[in-house]
Amino acid sequence: MTQAWLNRIGTAVPPHDIHTEFIDFARSALPDEHAIALFDRMVGLADIQHRYSFFEPGPKPRDHFLDTERFYRRGAFPSTGDRMARFENEALTLALQAIEALDIAAERTAITHLIVASCTGFTAPGLDFHIMNAAGLSPSVERTNVGFMGCFAAVNALKLARHIVRSESSAKVLVINLELCCLHLQEQWVIEKMLSFLLFGDGCGACLVSAEPTGLALDRFHAAVIPRTAEMITWHIRDQGFEMHLSGQVPGRIRRWLMEHGAALLGNRTADDIAMWAVHAGGRSILDAVQHGLALAPDTLRFSRDVLRDFGNMSSATLIFVLDRILRAPRCSGDGLAMAFGPGLTVETFGFHRA
Repeated sequence: MTQAWLNRIGTAVPPHDIHTEFIDFARSALPDEHAIALFDRMVGLADIQHRYSFFEPGPKPRDHFLDTERFYRRGAFPSTGDRMARFENEALTLALQAIEALDIAAERTAITHLIVASCTGFTAPGLDFHIMNAAGLSPSVERTNVGFMGCFAAVNALKLARHIVRSESSAKVLVINLELCCLHLQEQWVIEKMLSFLLFGDGCGACLVSAEPTGLALDRFHAAVIPRTAEMITWHIRDQGFEMHLSGQVPGRIRRWLMEHGAALLGNRTADDIAMWAVHAGGRSILDAVQHGLALAPDTLRFSRDVLRDFGNMSSATLIFVLDRILRAPRCSGDGLAMAFGPGLTVETFGFHRA
């Protein structure tokens, strides 16, 4: 059977760092000093320093408008239609920036398949169609959309690319994970909801997958569902954008489940047998849950923690950013394990090793 390889990765984020500005905007909406103190504590524990958006932060004071366009105006947040119009306007630009960073000039005419994963916007013709045209791919390229699967969709997109290469050894697959999470800020200024707003940013990862033996070999994929957790992470389309529910119980359930079932995810190896860890940087508490649930050393998840600090949670694009850091670290070698979590509560993993 043909071995599939993740040859290289390109990443991109929008131009504006909006993390500090969002914190100012949110603090001004809270009802009292107690709520502000609790929110400030959450900010301090988040271990996030930067999150990016195509919205340019507005001037101070930010008690009424978050951005210069006044897209997010207190008391008049945009409709789902307005948000999807912005997705259609902005998504292609960011995707092309990631593709440029991937540098497909030599392979452009040889690319046979295009996979696009996103859960933050929809249009038809879709982003896959517009990427095909704007990136100069052949009109005969086989296109697939992976939609609304949430943070673990990066694993599903790479899994599909692997299946393609294993069945067609000459295939070259361009995989795009693009999320504009900042389009779905909700005007729900309660602490439980604001935690998810504090985490998410925008980003895009582009991967080239083929049978060429360079980069990271894509090995065993494995999926699991944690019982009795289906309502802990949800993502619904509402009139005022896509609304997320993220239960505070998620980290604890992940930690306990990994303590009981981690051996199956590791392929009956021990954590010490795995040299490279690419865990979806869903939040500090998620990374802590994985570290404690699998009894990992403190610096094992350093690439994931660095991505969280520098970009926040970019939903499905986040894992691609972590894999990119591993690819760029020359001293990383041996076996690796990638892991992501999402609605379900679903756990998606795959093994990999360096060429």
